[in-house]
Amino acid sequence: MKDLSISERRARIARGAAVEPESLEVLDPERGLTLEQADHMVENAIGVLGVPLGVATNFTVNGRDYLIPMATEEPSVIAAASNAARIARVTGGFTTSTTEPLMRAQIQVLDVADPHTARLRLLEAREELIALADAQDPQLLRFGGGVRDVDVHLVDAPRGTYVVLHLIVDVRDAMGANAVNTMAEAIAGRVGEIARGRTLLRILSNKADLRLCRARAVFDAEALGGPEVVDDIVHAAALAEADPYRAATHNKGIMNGVIAVVLATGNDTRAVEAGAHSHAIGRYRGYTSLSHFEKDSDGNLVGALELPMAVGLVGGATKVHPVAQAAVALLGVTTAHELGEVITAVGLAQNLAAVRALATEGIQRGHMSLHARNVAVTVGATPEELPLVVARLVTDRAVRADHAEKVLAELRGEG
Repeated sequence: MKDLSISERRARIARGAAVEPESLEVLDPERGLTLEQADHMVENAIGVLGVPLGVATNFTVNGRDYLIPMATEEPSVIAAASNAARIARVTGGFTTSTTEPLMRAQIQVLDVADPHTARLRLLEAREELIALADAQDPQLLRFGGGVRDVDVHLVDAPRGTYVVLHLIVDVRDAMGANAVNTMAEAIAGRVGEIARGRTLLRILSNKADLRLCRARAVFDAEALGGPEVVDDIVHAAALAEADPYRAATHNKGIMNGVIAVVLATGNDTRAVEAGAHSHAIGRYRGYTSLSHFEKDSDGNLVGALELPMAVGLVGGATKVHPVAQAAVALLGVTTAHELGEVITAVGLAQNLAAVRALATEGIQRGHMSLHARNVAVTVGATPEELPLVVARLVTDRAVRADHAEKVLAELRGEG
């Protein structure tokens, strides 16, 4: 769709997503988030920051086709995800699954004389504490959510042993921060009484290790470029599993796709990012890759990704931000489960695209032409001059402002 105008793209996207074209008018900067709305969302608001919103195509997830809204400032991300999804589509697309939407709240208790026995006292009070917490959110209970369990950890720290009660809550289609924080605040006093100590922190954990989404896909060897490309991708991914320096960049590639969709749908990018990176270290001796690639018996590449995915469709910016609402409508998801699974599939696609580029022509070639457009526009190239300047910058392998100015001057006969 790159040759279409923005209005033509919108019309095509609206037809594909079965939404009214008028519903996408909020994507115009002058019709999106207003200053008044921004003033209600954050403190000391002085304006709004625009981020490009694009649509990734070719995604098939669990047999259903999706158009994926992605908010990102980085060139090549959307194109790369779309291309990887096209390759996965050859063998049926992405298969995903998810666990229940369980979030944790933590209540820290200090100055406990008998922490081991206090732990048992708290576990004995499980039913009382669950009932007290559930009473804070009857609406969540009506939707089938609520507290599922209580766990108590003893954490040895330099200042002593802390008793930390974990409240495990099914938050349904919400991200869940407000619900679990409210519950933690409400029961903290009683927890302190039972433990016979002083409560301090009462807040959710963004290590959402009970709220996991998983995605897998088969990438056809020939579509990737042949058996050697498959082998090289496996080798590249193996380095990310073994080396934390490579793993950090490898996982950043995953998050390029994940965060773009999280942001587009008005969810908490920082919570998802924190959860993902804590997951990359939590089960191992060191920081490692979140994804895994291997070759199957047919010689094709298979990829798998597991992520904590604390996203929701209820509350927060998702219900306040007009562009986020339009993005959710375009995506067509109806539950937090579905949203999380689609986001994880996008993360796997983005990861595959990046590793494939690294294993073949190198990452810069994919970035070069798109970055060259930005550079050419920056130095003042007109729409007519743009493709000529971009072609020269790429050919000369000099995607720099000074070189773009020189090329532009030559085109205009000023050199």
